[in-house]
Amino acid sequence: MVTLQPTPHLVLRTDSGSRRLPLAGSNCWTIGRSEDNNFVLPDRWISRNHAMLQCMETGEFYLIDLGSRNGSFVNGRRVSIPVTLHNGDRLTFGQTDLDFYCPTLNPPADSAAGSDSKEFTATATLHVRRLISVLVVDIRDFTVLTRQLDEKVLSEVIGTWFRHAGDIIREYGSWVDKYIGDAVMAIWIHGPQGVNDDEMLRIFRALNALHKMTSDLYNLYPLPFPLRIGAGINTGYAMVGNTGSGDRPDYTALGDTVNAAFRLETSTKQIGLDIAVGETTYQHLTNMEITSIDLFRNYTVHLKGYDMPTVAHACSFPDLETFLQMKSRE
Repeated sequence: MVTLQPTPHLVLRTDSGSRRLPLAGSNCWTIGRSEDNNFVLPDRWISRNHAMLQCMETGEFYLIDLGSRNGSFVNGRRVSIPVTLHNGDRLTFGQTDLDFYCPTLNPPADSAAGSDSKEFTATATLHVRRLISVLVVDIRDFTVLTRQLDEKVLSEVIGTWFRHAGDIIREYGSWVDKYIGDAVMAIWIHGPQGVNDDEMLRIFRALNALHKMTSDLYNLYPLPFPLRIGAGINTGYAMVGNTGSGDRPDYTALGDTVNAAFRLETSTKQIGLDIAVGETTYQHLTNMEITSIDLFRNYTVHLKGYDMPTVAHACSFPDLETFLQMKSRE
C-alpha cells in the first residue's frame, strides 16, 4: 500500500479555531493584508504585501520578508534575509501565528537543543560543478529613496518589486536564488552541451522585462523619482548544491562566476551604463552572428577583490531593447 505524503501547508490558528492553507498549485505564495495576496490576513500589524513563501526546485521552502514594517519571524527570531523553512516551524507576521508543515522536510538538526541554541551542525558540502549564467539586479539610488519615501509606501513598493521580479524570473526559466537588500540574484543552469542561443536570449528578455516593470512602478506609486535598475550578467562554471548550516541549508551557486556577476553589476555605476556582462557571456552573444553586437561597448574596469583589470561589455536598456527587437525580426 502506497502512503501519500500530505500536501505542504500552513495552519492559521485563531480564537475561533484552526484553518489549513494548502501550499499547492504554484511555487510562490504571498502573504499580507492586500486582497492581491495568495493568503490575505486581516491583521492591522501586517503590511499590505508582507512576506512570500517560495518553493525551490529542490523541494525546499524559503520565507522572504518583503520589506514589511513590523518584520517576519521564524520560531521567534526576526528574519532579515530569506531563510529555509523546516517542518513544524512557527511563522509570525504582526500578531498572527501560522505553523508550517511539510513532512518531507526534516526538522532542524539542533531542534533538540531548544530554540535558543546557537550550536549549528557542520556546513554541508557543495557537490555539482555546473555551467551557469548569473544575473544580479540592483535598484538604483535605493538609499536616497528610503530617506524620501514614507515607510508604508516604501514597504509596498519594495514588496511589489520583489513579487514581480520573482514572477518574471520564473517566467523566463529560473528562480530567485537570493534576495539581498534591494537586489536579487538569479541563476540559469545550462546543460552539458553548453549554452544555446535560446537560453541566453531568455536571460536578456527577463532583464528587459525587469527594467520595464521597475519603470512602471513610478506610475503606480507616489515616488519622488522614477526607479531604475542596474544589472550584471556572468557565465561560467560554479559549484551548485546545498550549503550553509544544518539549521539553515541553502541551495545556491558559489564561486568566482557568481562573485564576478555582483562586481559587474557594481561596475555599471563606474561606467555610467545600465548593464555589464562578462567575457564569456559576451562571446555567446557574438556567436549569434548579430552585426549590431556593437551595441555592447568594451570597458576596462577594476573589480573589487581582483588583482588585474577586467574587460566588461556594457550597454544601456535602450541598447538592449534594440538588440532584442533585431532578434525578434530574424
